[in-house]
Amino acid sequence: MREINLVINGSDVQATVADRLLLSDFIRDDQRLTGTHVGCEHGYCGSCTVLLDGASVRSCLTLAVQTDGHVIETVESLAVGADLHPIQEAFRSNHGLQCGFCTPGLLMTTLELARENRDCSRDEIRERLAGNLCRCTGYHQIVDAVQAVLRTGLSR
Repeated sequence: MREINLVINGSDVQATVADRLLLSDFIRDDQRLTGTHVGCEHGYCGSCTVLLDGASVRSCLTLAVQTDGHVIETVESLAVGADLHPIQEAFRSNHGLQCGFCTPGLLMTTLELARENRDCSRDEIRERLAGNLCRCTGYHQIVDAVQAVLRTGLSR
């Protein structure tokens, strides 16, 4: 067991965790932030993507102890109450989600990309989203949503 101190979605968190506890399990089970989904548990599907110090990571491949002293952002950090974050609104208005299982990972990957303030082609967006699998949409509307976000110049 090891003591860790980190920030999750702006809140200081102190916890004692097992050395082999996955970040996905820590987020979902210990912190009760169930928006982060766990699909393949091998880092392949991207559903469990969170931001670690602003960079996307697969929480199913990251140990909770590795986050000691760092900042984690989960999908719960996006909306403020009932007000959707602009990324969530772009996915909604562009029909970029269906069943929703992959959505948290896609939203967090899009947030990382939006913070880079880059103008990306559709092919570049598809390349950046390649680690996030969606079995419902075919990606066309997801790419539309990401393009809409990038046009706004979102940086938060």
